Amino acid sequence: MVDPANLAISAVLIIVGSALFGFELVHPGAWLLIPACIMIVAGILYLTLPGLLLNSYFGPAVVVLVALGAALATIPYYRWVAPTHEPLSTTVQSLEGETGVVVVPVVPDSLAGKVQIRSEVWSARAAGPIPAGTRVRVISGEGVSVLVRPLDAARGEN
Repeated sequence: MVDPANLAISAVLIIVGSALFGFELVHPGAWLLIPACIMIVAGILYLTLPGLLLNSYFGPAVVVLVALGAALATIPYYRWVAPTHEPLSTTVQSLEGETGVVVVPVVPDSLAGKVQIRSEVWSARAAGPIPAGTRVRVISGEGVSVLVRPLDAARGEN
């Protein structure tokens, strides 16, 4: 016969572990699989073998083994979810020749204009006004701004 107190504690561990597991599936990369696995396995062990966890020297060893197993099993998952990549190191010099789109109109002799190049938005300068939505090419960069010119459709620039 299962003790009602053990049943309640086991149920809480399994429910909380399952909730953590579910949250990890909804929001991957939160590193919740390891505590979720530990709580679910501890809840099952506490339900089936409460004496092993509470009244023996093997209880802490079992929890440590479950934690190590959960960590080793989830590391490949986290590598798949969030592969490592080089840090972003875009400089204005590396943008020369790139194309972008004006998101805030470019005004001559001003840094008020903004242009999106790849996924980044940069302050833009130009010799003449360029309206928003215009595709541009980066001529050069200085500081935190880029010098741009509109792409010329007549010359076949893309």
